[in-house]
Amino acid sequence: MIGSPTNSFPLHLDAEDCNWSPLLCRDELSEDLIPTVGSVFRSLEEAYVMYQSYAVASGFSVRVGQQKKYNGVVTHKYFRCNRAGKPQPKKKFDCSTQCRQSTYISNNCNAQICFKFSKENGSLSVIKFVDGHNHSLVEGFNKDLTKICRRLPFATKKYIHDMSLNRIGAVKAHRLMVSMKGGHHNVNGTPMDFKNFSKTTRMYIGDRDTQLVINRLQERVKSLPNFYFDYLVDEGKLRSIFWADEISKVNFEAFGDVLAFDATYQTNKYNMIFVPFTGVDNHRHCVTFGAGLIFSETIESYKWLLECFLKAHNKQPSLVLTDQDPSMRQAVLQVFPQARHRLCMWHIMKKLPSKISGDLMQNTDIRARIHQLVWSNYMKTTTFEKRWNDLIEEFGLSGHEWLTEMYNIRDRWVPAYFRDIPMCGLLRTTSVCESSNCSFKVNSTSANTLVQFMMCFESRVEQQRYNQRTSDFKSSTVSFFSIEATPIEKHAFQLYTNTIFNEVKTEIKQGMQYCYISNTEVFGVTHVYSVSQVNPNNGSLNTYEVRYNTVEKMAECSCRCFTRIGYLCRHVFCAFQVNRINQIPQAYISARWTKNALPRSIYRIENRYGVDPSVESALRREVLELMNDCVDDLRADKVGLESLVEKMREFKKCIRGGVGASTQVDNSDEGVVQQLVGQELNVEVSINNPSEIRTKGCGKRRRISGPGEKIREKPPKAPRLCRSCNEYVTDHDSRNCKKKKKGKDVDSEEASEDLD
Repeated sequence: MIGSPTNSFPLHLDAEDCNWSPLLCRDELSEDLIPTVGSVFRSLEEAYVMYQSYAVASGFSVRVGQQKKYNGVVTHKYFRCNRAGKPQPKKKFDCSTQCRQSTYISNNCNAQICFKFSKENGSLSVIKFVDGHNHSLVEGFNKDLTKICRRLPFATKKYIHDMSLNRIGAVKAHRLMVSMKGGHHNVNGTPMDFKNFSKTTRMYIGDRDTQLVINRLQERVKSLPNFYFDYLVDEGKLRSIFWADEISKVNFEAFGDVLAFDATYQTNKYNMIFVPFTGVDNHRHCVTFGAGLIFSETIESYKWLLECFLKAHNKQPSLVLTDQDPSMRQAVLQVFPQARHRLCMWHIMKKLPSKISGDLMQNTDIRARIHQLVWSNYMKTTTFEKRWNDLIEEFGLSGHEWLTEMYNIRDRWVPAYFRDIPMCGLLRTTSVCESSNCSFKVNSTSANTLVQFMMCFESRVEQQRYNQRTSDFKSSTVSFFSIEATPIEKHAFQLYTNTIFNEVKTEIKQGMQYCYISNTEVFGVTHVYSVSQVNPNNGSLNTYEVRYNTVEKMAECSCRCFTRIGYLCRHVFCAFQVNRINQIPQAYISARWTKNALPRSIYRIENRYGVDPSVESALRREVLELMNDCVDDLRADKVGLESLVEKMREFKKCIRGGVGASTQVDNSDEGVVQQLVGQELNVEVSINNPSEIRTKGCGKRRRISGPGEKIREKPPKAPRLCRSCNEYVTDHDSRNCKKKKKGKDVDSEEASEDLD
């Protein structure tokens, strides 16, 4: 029964319950707010609200005082000023010397109120009221700094939590709320209160962090049949974890021909290594196929992670791209035997300046020629090997250790050796992984618990899928109109997404403007065209061979654009123009680039992260929307706003005193955190948190500079002549020469002596 006399007093009163104004002064207090002896209240909560409202309006805070009992039943209850009692100086633990503290809140204030419980109906009556204070009261413009007014309501706590999931700290979140609400006096809590709640959230999660994450994922498995996750425990502590939901599986089924993954750090407080699996969707956006956290970057860890990935998707990619980590390579070869492993070209080529001597690099064009050689998409393997050997012989680098090593593993990174693999031109570097890792770090920080990290991950994935949905919407709603458009160009617009259509349209125009057929040979139903392409920048001419079957309408170009990227090249479109082909043949329509590559069902609201599908959540949103609409309509109507405020106050009193009183929620910090993380905090811990991990290159004292940093270091300055000291120096010039300054000081001393 609410208001029954008990030993505990679990009240959570907000400042807004007191209906106070920051401009109200003590002299302007309404007589209705001042307690009177003999007043009767139905419950202890009602009595407390009355005295708290009076205290806030007067300018002091309330402390729950003592209570009297008779035969175990509470008979009297006191509420006092928060400055009641005598100062209690703290003592040190190591000695009996008192701390030199000179400021105390308590100053023996005697302001109080006493209630007596009725034995008949449990009501309370005021039997004593002391109004005098022996200290100054808080001014009206400072009441937002009092304890009751600094208590954070649930909406503010949820706001702090939501901001933390977007890497916005407590202090910045407070500044944003001040701007939104129009001043500090309209915000409950100070920046320190915001920081304290953020700290409280991590404190309540505490040692239950890993267990809460496992429970959260197990609930997903029960409620979502296609959700997959697995974890590894060693000596009672979490070692590795992997998860992939239904939408990730659908994306991998459509775009999983090329897979890239890379490790990134500083996403959680335990330094567990975050490994997202990334691909490219039909809009050329990053798409996540799954993710994992591992304890160490060893072959065993990566092998376990890839095995979980294979169990989740039941399909191997055709191409896997990573950096030069040997552990990743061994794991890929063991788990994905049908896939081709490729190394990131950028990681290899960025080492070139540090591997070749400075004179050769600065005084020759070797760097440009190597780049032109290894980055070419059209070169065959025999041509590459011949030109590489000619280049090595020309510059006398036949014994160069690093170049020899890179040539020996040329089939792992040079594009010429991947020409026959579908979609090999889609990814040549791990830039898509670095972009994906960077996007995840936009939300997550190194201070996050695993529970917070998982929520940050879901927020970023939801943003990724929102961008995907937006691009799909644009591709399905825009119309195409062009007077000069060809029929095959119109057909391409109907098939492809906007991003891919723009690329295909460029190929069609290039085939019409800069390509022409220089020779034709006929072998039965096969026509072999020599298509010459003019470079508009320098006028150079390159020739490609297109074999076209006039019966089957099939074409194959020596540049192998369709194999590398998934759509036809300009040379084939040039041949189609000659043969009056107005539509792209079905055999050359890659499903991964089309508008309908994904089913529309994945965009439903129930499949989105961060959406509460409950009826209560929908009603809360509707209430807020209705209130905002009313405020917007009355924003310039003073009378209307006053009427709305009065009606809302009456409705609030009705809820607090009637229907809502029987269904009050737990507003304590623990209850709020429990609601925000969506998990019961009182769980039995069977899996402990992982120990803090030391990742690769995490030395504290000295950091080793990479080759790219070394080559970018500024060269030493050339000595310059200082005309004051007549010396060649690098640290000064004639304007700030010490000798010049010393000479001026001597001259000033001599001048002063002459005056004397």
